[in-house]
Amino acid sequence: MHPILFEIPGINFPLRTFGALLGLGFLVGAWLFSVLIARFSKSPARDVEAYSALPTWILFGIILGARLLYVIVEIARGSPVGKEFLSEPWRVIAVWQGGLVMYGGFLGAIVGGVWCAKRNNLRPLHAMDVGIVAGFIGQAIGRWGCLMVGDDYGSRVPEKWSWLPFPITVRVPSPLPPESLFGDENAGQLLWATQPMMSFKALIVAAVAYWVLRRRRYEGQAAWTAVTTYAVLRFVVEFFRGDSVRGVWFDGAVSTSQLISLAAGAFGAAMLIKNRSRRDALEA
Repeated sequence: MHPILFEIPGINFPLRTFGALLGLGFLVGAWLFSVLIARFSKSPARDVEAYSALPTWILFGIILGARLLYVIVEIARGSPVGKEFLSEPWRVIAVWQGGLVMYGGFLGAIVGGVWCAKRNNLRPLHAMDVGIVAGFIGQAIGRWGCLMVGDDYGSRVPEKWSWLPFPITVRVPSPLPPESLFGDENAGQLLWATQPMMSFKALIVAAVAYWVLRRRRYEGQAAWTAVTTYAVLRFVVEFFRGDSVRGVWFDGAVSTSQLISLAAGAFGAAMLIKNRSRRDALEA
């Protein structure tokens, strides 16, 4: 919709909307993380300082994991984009051109956060419970950046559903603005508004995780609930996606994210079942 927010005068450097909203999402998520750490601690001042390094490592893990999984999937599929990565390796770091897989970022965030927590003698599962609430609030903001740049767009809306308004559907501009990722074939078309759908999905996951966090019986319960909830909702949203660049398999029957959703949902559910009788002595 609006890939370029504005250009910095004098040097004609474009400030991209995707990056601005991604940065805003991170700042809000980091702030909320510190608020929740203080809320669920007997020593707020001590713990806020102790856990302060986690958001930075989580951000690093998100970007690295999301981009790495995208590159791996495209190379495995033998797509034109994957071939470009092999012939021009420098494109791997060109995240401003699009190409981030949420599940890769999700895993990267967990790895980065857990590593930092263990390194600083913190409670990794507690950090996951709190971080997953704050992280999905931040993602809800960042997903609007996907809409602005035209990434992660939906498939065309059938005529019988064309009366549905935004944010369920979205009319793609025609002509497309420069550097839009919607694709020329979608100019002027009515698509499912999958980017807002994923933003609302992130809010639902955050709300469910927070509800569990306030009532949890053991550390990790909110995180495993969030993983399971996200997997189910993401599997459903994928049916409305129209960007094959994300990776589709078996003649387009399922996407990469749906395959990962099946594994992630099963893992989250298994952890909840395994710990169903667990009771920890938790801080208020």
